[in-house]
Amino acid sequence: MPIRFGHKPGLVVYLTAGDPSLEATREIALSAIDAGTDVIELGVPFSDPLADGPIIQRASERALARGTRLKDVLALAHELHTARPAAGLVIFSYLNPILRYGLSRFADDAASAGADGVLATDLIVEEAAEYLAEMNRAHLAPVFLAAPTSPDERLEAIASHSKGFVYAISRTGITGKQQSMTADAAALVARIRRWTQLPVAVGFGISNADHVAQVAEFADAAVIGSAIVELIERSTRETAPDAVARFIKGLRTPASALAR
Repeated sequence: MPIRFGHKPGLVVYLTAGDPSLEATREIALSAIDAGTDVIELGVPFSDPLADGPIIQRASERALARGTRLKDVLALAHELHTARPAAGLVIFSYLNPILRYGLSRFADDAASAGADGVLATDLIVEEAAEYLAEMNRAHLAPVFLAAPTSPDERLEAIASHSKGFVYAISRTGITGKQQSMTADAAALVARIRRWTQLPVAVGFGISNADHVAQVAEFADAAVIGSAIVELIERSTRETAPDAVARFIKGLRTPASALAR
């Protein structure tokens, strides 16, 4: 089943679970949902996050230093699902923590926690047969990353095996903020749509309302990660939930509209 977005464009917000604490992540996630977020990506902190830029790397280091593990992220997912059952919930992880936890056990526990889907960021679709079998068995939606450099045959495989939404990377490289959306992102989304009717979410570098407005012209949802994680880093434990809520509400009012 696709993950539904209640807005146009939908908003997917990435949070590193456990930064600055699990309790704070819970409050921030609830504030984000109440401010209009459609899907929360709960990031499992990992010691070697090769796809992530320095902002999310620092968040992972802080969360790991506090002892956050995959089991804690799944427990947090259950709390969020119980509190806001209508919100979409995706577990975002590198493959290693999932394999250490046990693939079958992870699928069962993620489903029991109320997760809608899973994004294993460093797992390529060509090597995902066992993973896909477990996701399907547990009725979890696998989400794969599609890059501008992906050949057509890989995009077709990604589209055919995805079930929640397809995550289109706006540019090559690591996560982090950027000045504007590239033409590569729109071209990639157009290519993906040749093989699927699933929603397509665009991420990597989206950090302001103008970016979200640009994404709305060609995709179904925008993924905001580093900008939120950096905002949390700059905020105190007490002020972070309100700061994130204000930021998310502002994403639907581009500066170009305010200037009119």
